[in-house]
Amino acid sequence: MQFARWVFWLGGLYGLLILVPQFFLEDQVGRDFPPPVTHPEFYYGFVGIAVAWQVAFLLIARDPVRYRPLMIPGMLEKAAFGVAAFVLFAQQRVPATLLIFASLDLIWLALFAVAYRKTPVR
Repeated sequence: MQFARWVFWLGGLYGLLILVPQFFLEDQVGRDFPPPVTHPEFYYGFVGIAVAWQVAFLLIARDPVRYRPLMIPGMLEKAAFGVAAFVLFAQQRVPATLLIFASLDLIWLALFAVAYRKTPVR
C-alpha cells in the first residue's frame, strides 16, 4: 500500500507541475506547435480535465485501499494520451517531441497498474 501512496502522490504532483503552467501558455503552444489554438475551449477543457485528474491522483494517494476503484479510470487517463500520441505520430500528425510526454504517461500507466495490483481490495 505504501507503494501506491508514493506512486499516486508523485504522479499527481508531477502532473500538476507539468499541467498548471499550460493555463498560461496557449500562445506559446500555438507558436511551438502550429497552427495556433483555434478552439480555446478544447485547449482549456483538456488542461482543466487533466488537472482535475492530478487532484484525483493526490486523493487516491491519501487512501489507496478506499480509492482503489478510481485507479482504473486513472490508468485509462494515462493510456488515452500515451497511446493516442504514438498513433498520431505514426500518422505524421504530431511532432516527435510529443512522444517524450506520451512515454512518460505510459510509464505512469505501468506504475499505476503495479500499484493497483499491490493494493488490497477493501
